[in-house]
Amino acid sequence: MVVRPDASLAGLFVGTPESAWEKAADLSEKLHIIRKKKPFRQILSCAPEMYDELWVAGKCMYKLEPVLADGGELIIYAPHLTEVSITHGKLIRRIGYHCRDYFLKQWDKFKDESWGVLAHSTHVHGGGTYENGVETPRARVVLATGIPEKVCREINLGYRDPKTIRKEDFANREDEGILFVPKAGENLYRLENEHSS
Repeated sequence: MVVRPDASLAGLFVGTPESAWEKAADLSEKLHIIRKKKPFRQILSCAPEMYDELWVAGKCMYKLEPVLADGGELIIYAPHLTEVSITHGKLIRRIGYHCRDYFLKQWDKFKDESWGVLAHSTHVHGGGTYENGVETPRARVVLATGIPEKVCREINLGYRDPKTIRKEDFANREDEGILFVPKAGENLYRLENEHSS
């Protein structure tokens, strides 16, 4: 089954699991991937209130990362969000958010940690490198949430007071390299010249 953003049925496919899945995936690509011509230097990614912790609101980053420019900034705006993760918060606060290479190049240190939490960490942090003990992120992820600044720094993410953000200041500025996503996390964004893998 494939549903539209308004929850109405877009397609129902039967047959072998493989053939039904393939047809559903083809339709889903047309409905759930938003293509943009060029990457953005700044993205305001607004998390819906149904995302009640960063564990799920993290998709507001990783579904938009494909259209975030190198050196750009993605702000997860969610004043209602006060938890990193009820289930995994202690571990995330201990290891933080980092790029994949940060963990892989120190695998002996991290191999016994939850691989699901490590994957979540890298998805929310985004791409980057780790060379000679220095992590260099591809872009910057900033939380404008109810999570205190001290915790944001502790988990290796940026902080911005959500009271300083006026959403209308980000709207209708795509030509300037600024993208406003009022209900982030539901669609995948890709550049027009990138193909699905």
